[in-house]
This record gives sequence, C-alpha cells and structure tokens, in this order.
Amino acid sequence: MKKNIAVVAANGRVARKVIAEAKARGWDVTAFVRKEAPSDAQHVIVKDIFDLTKDDLKGFDAVVDAFGAWTEEALPQHSTTLAHLCDILTGTETRLLIVGGAGSLYLDGTHTAQVKDAPNFPPEFLPLATAMGEALTELRKRDDVNWTYISPAGDFQADGERTGKYILAGEEFTLNSKGESIISYADYAIAMVDEIENGSHIKQRISVVRA
Repeated sequence: MKKNIAVVAANGRVARKVIAEAKARGWDVTAFVRKEAPSDAQHVIVKDIFDLTKDDLKGFDAVVDAFGAWTEEALPQHSTTLAHLCDILTGTETRLLIVGGAGSLYLDGTHTAQVKDAPNFPPEFLPLATAMGEALTELRKRDDVNWTYISPAGDFQADGERTGKYILAGEEFTLNSKGESIISYADYAIAMVDEIENGSHIKQRISVVRA
C-alpha cells in the first residue's frame, strides 16, 4: 500500500530536508507551496495555506506543518495557520506533525520556566520564540487532532552534517554527552520521518538533539 505524506509550506529548508528523507524511504510526497519552486516531492500543489480545505488533505497518512514566519506582522500566523490545519484535520486519523521551536522547551522538570525566559536568550529571537510558544499553547487544547510537535535543539543548523543519530527527548531542554544542544536540519528530518513511521507521541511535544 502506498504511503502518502503531505508537507505544507514546503519551500523552506527544513521542509525540503523532510521531503527528501521521506521520499528516500518510499513515501509518496505531496508538497503544498504558496509559490512554485523546485522540489523533490513527487507532487507539487500551489495553494496558500489558508486556502487549504479538508479535501486537499484527505487521504494522507501524515501532514507535516513546516510553516515559518519571521517578520513582526507575520508572527501571529504561527497560531492562525496551525489552527486552520487543525480545523481541516479534525476528526480524521491523519497525523499532524509540526516543525516546532526550541524556545518553549522547559529548563527543568518543574516546567515553570522556558528557554526563552533565560537571561542569556538572544533578544532578537524572543518575538519568534514567543509566537511559536503561543501556537503550541493553543495546540495543546486540541483533543480532536492527532498532533505531534517536534522541537529541535537550541542550535538548529541548516547546513549541519547528517549523522543519522539523535537523542529523542521530551519537554525539557536536553544536552548530549558533549554538553551540546545542537542538531542539523538533516538529522531533524530523520527524526521527523521516524516519528511518522514508528512514533506514537500523539498529542505530545517531543524534542531532538544530536547524539
């Protein structure tokens, strides 16, 4: 039986790594993009995320939400786009996996402070971390969607090497044996597709760091 995956906001660099990884494992990938661009996906559909309907995402085993926004006026769309995807996937068996952020990871097991609250957190990234954290807060209220939110390590490297190894962690900010919080886009994509294929973290946030 053919395995079908959709990647939304598929022109970004993380999305392209996920597409390549999924395709290499035999998935049939449909990329939804706002503007036409080269893609490794077998199918490309040009459609704005807010225009997607239930029929557009019908029949997929999993949908990967790789939406990203960085300008001040666009930051609220982290919440609104995710809410829209949840609304059109509600009541279905399709899994929704979100490319998340590290700023909302908790500093310890008490879950009272997040990475973004630390005094040494780069101020230029605080608006983005806050917006993504707010989207996660709203996502946690959804009991009608099979969502999984995957946070990367603190140092999320676009051009980092593909080691093929990672540590699967939970809600807390996690360091590897070298005291690093680092992962490449390529290894993150491995973790994402592993979760689609084998994971069972439904309605949970998980995180990944290089082993």
